[in-house]
Amino acid sequence: MSNILKSKAVAVITGAASGLGLAAARTFAQKGMVVCLVDASSTVKDVAAGLRKEFSHTEIHAMEVDVSNLQDVTALRDTVFKECGSVHVLMNNAGIGRECPAMPADGQSFDEYLAQWQAVIDVNVWGVVYMSMLFGPVMRSQKEQSVIINTGSKQGITCPPGNAGYNVSKAVVKTYTEQLAHELRNYPSSLCSAHLFIPGWAYTAMNGNGREGMTKPDGAWTAEQTVDYMIDKVFNHGDFYALCPDNETTTAIDHARIEWSLGDIIENRPALSRWHPEYEKQFAEFLQKKVPNH
Repeated sequence: MSNILKSKAVAVITGAASGLGLAAARTFAQKGMVVCLVDASSTVKDVAAGLRKEFSHTEIHAMEVDVSNLQDVTALRDTVFKECGSVHVLMNNAGIGRECPAMPADGQSFDEYLAQWQAVIDVNVWGVVYMSMLFGPVMRSQKEQSVIINTGSKQGITCPPGNAGYNVSKAVVKTYTEQLAHELRNYPSSLCSAHLFIPGWAYTAMNGNGREGMTKPDGAWTAEQTVDYMIDKVFNHGDFYALCPDNETTTAIDHARIEWSLGDIIENRPALSRWHPEYEKQFAEFLQKKVPNH
């Protein structure tokens, strides 16, 4: 699928004003693609202006859009296909993080607590679903290859305790993208495929890193490294799961953690047993067996 990334092909990226989205936009612009930067922040216009200076021969658009708003996404779809004709890469990357435990804290306002949950689900889930369900039918009817790339998270797979709302939202993205991939694969004559982008620890503002004046931790990858890895997995190898390592967590460690998490069901262990004190030693032994001297 590497031939998708060519001059004048069209890429639409949500959450494109910073972080992974901006890194992807820059990569696609380097290849001479028409790049549509979509973000809820008005800064997307300044970001696009900067990219136009950096890539003077590349067509770059900026769209200030709330992907959790169905009317806004519908208007975005209509505008993009009217102005660009086709979409070859749709990268649904917009996402937010909020403190969303499974239950409100003692004394916490329920309305405030619920609003945090709703914000996360609206952007992280409905943003991906709206974009996919509105752009997807047009893309699957195109006569050229195209891809839909949805940004998930390892937190939607192994589900570490501490932020139930975010974990739930990314678990939904994983399941939805798997279903989307199956439907596209079985749609007659479709040349569109879906893929799940699973970043590792990336140095971006999304996870509290990558802010002005901060230094990248040794364990983190840059946004550019993470996007480059995803592009290789998706476009050069055609992989559905673009599971990214970082400088702290190898692919082998990721595989072991995922295997253990799924094993909770098969072995009838307690939920999230990896973080259960009675299973701490057992998990450590399992990880050592799977990844010696990790």
